[in-house]
Amino acid sequence: MTLAELKRYAEVKALLHKAVPVARRVLGENHEVTLKMRWTYAMARLQGHTRDREAVTTLEDVARITRRVFGGAHPMAVGVDRALRNSRDVLAARETQ
Repeated sequence: MTLAELKRYAEVKALLHKAVPVARRVLGENHEVTLKMRWTYAMARLQGHTRDREAVTTLEDVARITRRVFGGAHPMAVGVDRALRNSRDVLAARETQ
């Protein structure tokens, strides 16, 4: 999270590319830490120079799981939904250019 706040997206992507599969295996797909790591990884991909559909797909999956596990009113679910809407807008703008 600190690296993301410092806008060091390349380092975030490198770290989480390795750490997310470990978190999924050890903590499980529905664990809050796993979900936050996936969310941060997707956002780093979107904020860096690689604005891609896979990052939006990851956010869609994280949003679905977060709503199911924590409920739609949970702060994390609200934040992921907001990030997903913004990411879809960015992707749509990129694709129309």
